[in-house]
Amino acid sequence: MNWFIDLLSPGNLSLASTILLYSFVIFAGIYLGKIKIFGVSLGVTFVLFVGILLGHFGYAVEANTLHFLREFGLILFIFSIGMQVGPGFFSSFKEGGVRMNALAMLGIALNVGIMLTIYFLQGGENGLSSITAMVGVMCGAITNTPSLGAAQQTILQVNPDAYNISQEMSMGYAAAYPLGVVGIIITMIVLKAIFKINIDKEIKEIEEERSGSMQAPAMLTFKITNELVSGLSMLKLHTLIPGDYTCSRILKPDGKIVVPTSSDEIELGDIVLIVCAKNDEEKFARFLGQRIDMEWPKDNSQVVSRRILVTQTNYNGVKLGSLHLHAAYQLNVTRVNRSGVDLLPSSGLRLQIGDRVTVVGNLDHIDLLARKLGNSMKRLNEPNLITMFIGIFLGILLGSLPVQFPGMSVPMKLGLAGGPLVVAILIGAYGHKFHLVTYTNSAANLLLREIGICLFLASVGIAAGKDFAATVFNLRGALWVGYGFFITVIPLIVIGIIARGKYKMNYLTIIGMMSGSYTDPPALAYGNKVANNDAPAVAYSTVYPLTMFARVIVAQIIVLCFLE
Repeated sequence: MNWFIDLLSPGNLSLASTILLYSFVIFAGIYLGKIKIFGVSLGVTFVLFVGILLGHFGYAVEANTLHFLREFGLILFIFSIGMQVGPGFFSSFKEGGVRMNALAMLGIALNVGIMLTIYFLQGGENGLSSITAMVGVMCGAITNTPSLGAAQQTILQVNPDAYNISQEMSMGYAAAYPLGVVGIIITMIVLKAIFKINIDKEIKEIEEERSGSMQAPAMLTFKITNELVSGLSMLKLHTLIPGDYTCSRILKPDGKIVVPTSSDEIELGDIVLIVCAKNDEEKFARFLGQRIDMEWPKDNSQVVSRRILVTQTNYNGVKLGSLHLHAAYQLNVTRVNRSGVDLLPSSGLRLQIGDRVTVVGNLDHIDLLARKLGNSMKRLNEPNLITMFIGIFLGILLGSLPVQFPGMSVPMKLGLAGGPLVVAILIGAYGHKFHLVTYTNSAANLLLREIGICLFLASVGIAAGKDFAATVFNLRGALWVGYGFFITVIPLIVIGIIARGKYKMNYLTIIGMMSGSYTDPPALAYGNKVANNDAPAVAYSTVYPLTMFARVIVAQIIVLCFLE
């Protein structure tokens, strides 16, 4: 049994022992992270604490191996996040998203301001806590692991020998993280008490707002009674009534159903099915005639409705209008579904891999278009590794580009965290224009992200474990916990009061925004449980992309500004 004991003994740096160590740290951390205390769990972050525990008992990894696994894990994690948030990154600034993102940015500024205030009040460079430790405390307080990784990577990029400084940052993060998760939830409860919020009333307001929403496509039936439009072709009708809509079908007085092309005309007495935005109903009623309730026949062998899945890479980024569906196939597109959201089909809408296009027309023509667009679920299950590694390649190049700013002693670099994040966001948002297949099913994206963060957290924990107890379980460690709680709670209370008191935002939206501004899934899970709907998740996803990007960059800037 000597081989077995030797394999599991601390200090064994063999490859087999290293893999066993990482496997144990990760599966034990994930398992323990599922345990809930008062309904709150730490999730995958518990991998860090298991790594610290084993590191404390002497388990270690060869330095180059540990460095590689940590950085590669961070790159996988960051890049997967960027690809996930990229498609919605720029659209998150539209409408109400601007206000929520502005409040989230205010929260980031307050986090940094409070952290720096504490740092200088406790003595600055001569105080008990260094700036790197305080940055770690801030990263833990805001429960943002990517910002920790970015800050550590920046330190090591400037000074490859600064492992002790990097580990001190990890300890500050570990000390502040648990109370950071709890602090967000406590703040939600405090805001509810301050404003005497009735959850049932907030839920009702959300439901009323959604029932009145006019953004989703609607299928409306009108009878042509206006003589002025009688005899107009579909092309001329679009000139008369501009906008994004489709005339899906026409029921003639003799009972014949027509799928109109651009040259087909409408006549008095025709019944037309229009796919448009709900708030355009009055406009069509004025131009066409009375809206009627009618169930269109489904058993007509000549006219059917089908969903076609876009899986052919040749059509990734192609404009819908360039398919010439009316002329080439005598088909109408009634909607395009992307990631569960129905989009109004306009000629300028660019198709993306994974889009579900609903078309109406002859079955033979639909089958022909389906073969052209791919319509293969199997293809969507294949990973797009080319795009992924092109993005990582370009991200590392961008992250290694030095940029000199006045007042900084060393050039700033986005690093192995910021570079891939920026490139992933850009590819996620605009990759289709360069015919890069950016579609990744949610399971594959989550797998890459979880593998990456587990490798990173395990590496950080094992490296920091040796000195963790001596550093944290004393006065300084207790102060870090307290500092982290202030950094967590004060900004949330401020932005919560502004959001509710000044802008009268719905409480369910506020708690989702607060969770997203701290990129904290446990807090979001609590918010979803309170709301019993997806309102917090919508607000979370609105502020998450910009917040994630900003926190990664800000952590690096702080470190660079204080390096001599």
